[in-house]
Amino acid sequence: MLLRRAHNIVCYWLDGSFVIQNYLTGTQISLATGAADILAAFTDWTSEEDAVSAFPDYDPESCRAAVRQLHSYGFLVAPDESERDDRLAEHWQTWSPEAAALHFSSKHADYTESPEINDEFRAGKRSALFKHYPDADRILLPRVPPDLDAPFVGTLYRRRTHRSFRRTALPLARLSQLLAMVFGPSEFLDGQDFGALMKRTSAAGGARQELEAYVAVFAAEGVAPGLYHYNVLEHSLELLDDGFTREQAAHLCCDQTAIGEAAMTVFVTGVVERMSSKYRAPRAYRVMLTNAGHLGQTFALTATALGLGPFQTLAFRDEEAEDALGVDGIGETLLYVLAAGLPDEEPETEYGADLDAFRRADLYPG
Repeated sequence: MLLRRAHNIVCYWLDGSFVIQNYLTGTQISLATGAADILAAFTDWTSEEDAVSAFPDYDPESCRAAVRQLHSYGFLVAPDESERDDRLAEHWQTWSPEAAALHFSSKHADYTESPEINDEFRAGKRSALFKHYPDADRILLPRVPPDLDAPFVGTLYRRRTHRSFRRTALPLARLSQLLAMVFGPSEFLDGQDFGALMKRTSAAGGARQELEAYVAVFAAEGVAPGLYHYNVLEHSLELLDDGFTREQAAHLCCDQTAIGEAAMTVFVTGVVERMSSKYRAPRAYRVMLTNAGHLGQTFALTATALGLGPFQTLAFRDEEAEDALGVDGIGETLLYVLAAGLPDEEPETEYGADLDAFRRADLYPG
């Protein structure tokens, strides 16, 4: 029988053991490191005997037993077993192994049985829900109630990703409203065993609010240019770097001109322990990423309602940006970058297209 190594395998050390994982099937076992050598012999379709002959220094029968064990666990596949393996390799090839391993590994993680409250959490050993820089110079922002008369539907359909901005300073009230409505608390609640919790205007799994906002201000009335941390409880900006420039922000975001032109840029980070201290299963990482998306959409809609042009990107130089923010990239890691400014006047554009246009482009056959 011909066998081939499954495409969807990762190997790593865990607690002193050599672990082989098929992230498509969810199979994860500890084996001797020599198993990696045997798997390497099955890069292409290979018979058991041909593979065994590649290891003349090993007992042939033990090699055969190892091959059969690897096959039984799904690390080696026969031609009639390879359909799902081949399909995943085809559809995820440009994202593998990083994204594929994350997505499919977290599919199999058991989160329904993962306790939300463990003994340490009950005893009060939990990540603080709010971050602040007590020694930083700070700007207390005005609490200006928003006056948003525009109907929601109009705001929704006016939302565009803007890439060109006027070099005009944002009114302080508008900057303050944007930060308060997106990143500030909408209400507080008694989380009982979880302590006091905060809600935002965006959905957040378990109200963990693991997302932090680092605000690079380049043009805002009453705010000196620089990099700040947004203090949620105080509704203030804590100065971290008064030398942070537009050019630096653009560079950190892979030289995107929109970042260099915007009046302000927000680097959104995730405080990992704030989420993992409650949700113990690896699937919670997906929740953290989804929470960042929720918050990004709220940012875009709020900016639009305030007459600002929003921009958002996942293209950034992770480690350089984290160094600039002063976070370690492990306990707190960069997830998303948002920006806003007063948009350039845009010509009237007809965004609609009728079905004939799609048919002519063969995008909508029939």
